[in-house]
Amino acid sequence: MKFFYLLPIIIIFSGCSVKQEHVHNSIDQQKETVSDLLRFDQDITSYVKALSKERYISSLEKYEKEYFSVWEKDKITISLDDAMWAYKVFDVKNSYGENLQLLQKSFFQNIYLRSNFEKFATLNKRAITLKRVNIRAFPTEKPLFMDPQKAGEGFPFDYLQNSSIAANKPVLVSHYSKEREWVFIQSSFAYGWVKADDIVFIPKKYTELYKRSQKEIIIKEGVAIYNEKGNFLFRSRIGMMFPEIAEDKDTYKVLTISDYKINQPYYCRSKLSKDIAHHGILEFNKKNIITIFREVSNVKYGWGGMYGQRDCSSILRDFFAPFGVWLPRNSYKQSKVGRIISLKELNNKEKLDIIKEKGVPFETLLYKRGHILLYVGMKDDTVIVFHNVWGIKTKEDNKEGRYILGKPVFSTLEIGSNLRSYDQNASILSQLQSMNIITQ
Repeated sequence: MKFFYLLPIIIIFSGCSVKQEHVHNSIDQQKETVSDLLRFDQDITSYVKALSKERYISSLEKYEKEYFSVWEKDKITISLDDAMWAYKVFDVKNSYGENLQLLQKSFFQNIYLRSNFEKFATLNKRAITLKRVNIRAFPTEKPLFMDPQKAGEGFPFDYLQNSSIAANKPVLVSHYSKEREWVFIQSSFAYGWVKADDIVFIPKKYTELYKRSQKEIIIKEGVAIYNEKGNFLFRSRIGMMFPEIAEDKDTYKVLTISDYKINQPYYCRSKLSKDIAHHGILEFNKKNIITIFREVSNVKYGWGGMYGQRDCSSILRDFFAPFGVWLPRNSYKQSKVGRIISLKELNNKEKLDIIKEKGVPFETLLYKRGHILLYVGMKDDTVIVFHNVWGIKTKEDNKEGRYILGKPVFSTLEIGSNLRSYDQNASILSQLQSMNIITQ
């Protein structure tokens, strides 16, 4: 159907299942080089050569069911207790503000009053985002850190950052904050607070038409998208889907949504070059893997999707999206998709043997508490993984530290083992808990 013709707990909510680690490493440490990054090619093409021609093909119908799941609901499905997880975890004893000083009691009192939870799940209206927005645990843009003097805390780990969500993505609105500046939303993969002027409400009859239309999926990152009058709307993000209006040789004409007046939608037509969009899902083959991989990995590390970047779980979630493979938002839940193989109670050699024997390159995730990695195959008889990582744990004079990487890398499961202050007990390999083949 052509849409145009028919339409006039901390672990659960951060990007990874628990925090990645911050760094307090010395200048001397940073002068050292992580040998994995020199020994192993950092280009995706080196790792797809061995892939077979017959690759996994998913179902657009199955993917869309997850993508539009919140528009199928008549009411917010999370509990008030879950919605208020951060209000129970953070207090004046453990929370630091942007000045790296302990937050005062008045901050939490004000936040609680602003949150207006007596109105929770009373609005229950379908909506759509107007731009890429951060989903916050409190209705505030201000950060909340744990003790910044400790290794693994402080910037960039703002614990109020639940996640981020791209423009024109479906959400369900629970209620407004007291001053109506914020709304509490549930998306298909995360929930929390977003600015009220960053969403518009969509009537149910139009969301139904939106869901049934033919779809174009974005396959190129960061391209400016305009309405028919040439006004900038937002930038493209891998995995976005837009209803098709029409098609010619070089472009798709799609429906996009901006704001007409406060929280009211304005339905636009936008032209997308066929270089940045694809009709339906992509086949999971070498050419497409390289294309999408290069787009999503051209980022730095961004906790919870902050600053338009990605963390360990969001980079994998976005990578698989154009192929019609739906992954949850946090690393723990991602580790439960597909065929799960436990690695607990195994020594390092046994873990490597199982990965070599049963792992399917580019379809297998490896999980340790707080971190998720993609198995990409073997190189020089060594297991190679791809992951977006903040830092490597170090220990010197019994003091914990971090060697910052802050970017996506190809590496072994003992990345950083050549560093003189490397903490062997904290290696990724030694802490692996499971592997899961998401296509099985």
